Amino acid sequence: MRYNPRVASPVLHVEGVSAERIAGTVGTPAYVYSASEIRRRFRGLDRAFSDRERLICYALKANPSLAVCRLLAKEGAGAEVVSGGELRRALLAGFPPGKIVFSGVGKTEEEMALGIRRGVLAFNVESTEEARRLAAIARRMRARAPFAVRLNPDVEAHTHAHLTTGKARTKFGVTRAEALSIYRRSLPGLRPVGLHCHIGSQITELGPHRRALGVMLRVVGELAVSGIRLSHIDIGGGMGIRYGKKEPFAPAEFASSLAPLLAKVPGLRLLLEPGRSLVGPAGILLCRVLYRKRAGGRRIVIVDAAMNDLLRPALYDARHTLMPVRRRSGPAHSLDVAGPVCESADYLARGVRLPEPEPGDLLAVLQSGAYGFSMSSQYNSRPRAAEVLVEGRRFRIVRRREGFADLVRGET
Repeated sequence: MRYNPRVASPVLHVEGVSAERIAGTVGTPAYVYSASEIRRRFRGLDRAFSDRERLICYALKANPSLAVCRLLAKEGAGAEVVSGGELRRALLAGFPPGKIVFSGVGKTEEEMALGIRRGVLAFNVESTEEARRLAAIARRMRARAPFAVRLNPDVEAHTHAHLTTGKARTKFGVTRAEALSIYRRSLPGLRPVGLHCHIGSQITELGPHRRALGVMLRVVGELAVSGIRLSHIDIGGGMGIRYGKKEPFAPAEFASSLAPLLAKVPGLRLLLEPGRSLVGPAGILLCRVLYRKRAGGRRIVIVDAAMNDLLRPALYDARHTLMPVRRRSGPAHSLDVAGPVCESADYLARGVRLPEPEPGDLLAVLQSGAYGFSMSSQYNSRPRAAEVLVEGRRFRIVRRREGFADLVRGET
């Protein structure tokens, strides 16, 4: 995302397309994604781990847009899914079944059967009861389901509490002792293929990943002593992006920090499950200013996007960069940017310093390509936003804006 420096009043561009042109065509609010940025980020991560056999499985939960998924499938990515709907979406987008890992703490029998029938690479199993259920379904289908146990290493990820998944108190994964027990039971109908771990999201430090991998390698070694040989080790995702001032680590730093540990298991294929780090910085949310007001000594700007469009600021106190689409001159003020939803938490930004915009001006919320549209809703009976994919100097609508008919579809 950049301003065009060749004009007196610079306008924000996504690749070679003006954000004003996009908003004028599709309206607001609208999510806009850069295809070239997604490709660049995927290739950079893949290149960082090029010294060993690997598979980068894109986490669909970050942004399940079929257009985004198809773009990554064409790049050679695999997929990480957590529901039957995501599995079907991944298959429709072109991810080969043998490159799909099926995660999630609450897979249903129908979802397990679908995964077995379609031939997924692995089920990431999260409890002893789930392993038993998967084994029973596989036996009924006269199959052997490939599985990896999700290990909970009890490692602090130093991220938001709602994004931490690798501590003992969370619902995710199992302890080392329970993981070993699941593998050693040798349940008929199951085929052990890997070991899985995912400690959280928006992680900006390398230490937690190293500590988690160390616990994983201990389990791999104990399994080998028991005669259980795995084919892959799945270290999950969670690589952070820059929202505020804190700079995340680069893919090359990530790879080099794990290299000494991974060297101990040279025969295991490496799986990663990035989501946010591939698509987050590649997207923006466009919105338009409706009104301005003063309250409690604060300057408040009301826009046409709300917490139902971008939930992260309300849910996580997330701070996204917000900027005017057409750069304005004049003194900067501390502004709170709020939406129309009837909730006190409905703010896209608080205390952002900008020249005060006029009604009708366009604003862009940056780093919105991940957990933006995917977490949006129809709260307050607000139709969900359009989605746009930009390729060079062209753009196309990859999800049309919802209308009233979409709000009441399925109701009687």
